[in-house]
Amino acid sequence: MIKLYFIPIALLYILFNVSIVYAKDIDSRSEFVFYMEEKHGFDRQELNLLFDQTIVSQSILNAIKRPAEKKLSWHQYREIFIKKKRIEQGVQFWLDNQLKLQEAEERFGVPPEIITAIIGVETYYGKNSGRYRVIDSLNTLAFHYPKRAAFFRSELEHFLLFSREQNFNPEELKGSYAGAMGMPQFISSSYRNYAIDFDNDSVADIWNNPNNVIGSVANYFFEHGWKNKAPIITKVIVKGDQYKKILDNNLELNIYESDLEEIGIQYNSTFQDNEKLKLFEFRLEHGSEYWLAQNNFYVITRYNHSKLYAMAVYQLALEIKDHKNKNANILEN
Repeated sequence: MIKLYFIPIALLYILFNVSIVYAKDIDSRSEFVFYMEEKHGFDRQELNLLFDQTIVSQSILNAIKRPAEKKLSWHQYREIFIKKKRIEQGVQFWLDNQLKLQEAEERFGVPPEIITAIIGVETYYGKNSGRYRVIDSLNTLAFHYPKRAAFFRSELEHFLLFSREQNFNPEELKGSYAGAMGMPQFISSSYRNYAIDFDNDSVADIWNNPNNVIGSVANYFFEHGWKNKAPIITKVIVKGDQYKKILDNNLELNIYESDLEEIGIQYNSTFQDNEKLKLFEFRLEHGSEYWLAQNNFYVITRYNHSKLYAMAVYQLALEIKDHKNKNANILEN
């Protein structure tokens, strides 16, 4: 029998967050419980008791349905993440975790500044990792948000599985309204596929243990094809109008060095034979910048499918590394 433990829910929390559970939602949940029992051997009564202790949060539904913020240009997006305090705290995170960051680089080939920048962009080095119980988020979205119900039921399945595998109490784990968890904001499927125990304590704790966070982020990048010491992205100059034909919202690498001259791209970098590239435009307050992305930039977009996100991680990483190097003697004394 699977052991699950439960925590009472405060009355006021219920009053402000629980919406009416309709019959169709109960049926849907019942089917899920039956599936978990048949496929994974969970105890039906214990799962029903667990779900009876969860809430359906209107604030979660409001957040997931909220229209996306206005589309930001690169200079607006950059201002959110490339700030002095975030850079300085990134340096401090690096100094506090130098040995594990070095170990991660040696094992996975991912440099310390990239790992640090991911954690800095995602949760401000763990300061903003989410206030919702993950079980409440996934219960709400799996059974009360039809638009993406299949995805969130899959995530709920992974969540229950890794809670059992890691001997976690599923009622205690916290995350974002969409169920992203811990310092690196892994969703449940990412946790099961990429989170690792990086300090041999038998638990892959990505909420409170920076060692596991560092190893898990590095493993994620490694498994998505990160190339050790390979370039990430290079700034270029564009001429004429031909380059506009290849600008789109796709993140896939789709051109080669042999294409660059014909479409009016001037560059000073050296590329590998048959290396795939991608031209991106980044809008500034006045005008635009153009950059040629390489494999490792694409890998960053696997963490969050946004060129702006990937560029923020890249530039924050450069700033953190530069600041650390310039102030090495002061910071390490």
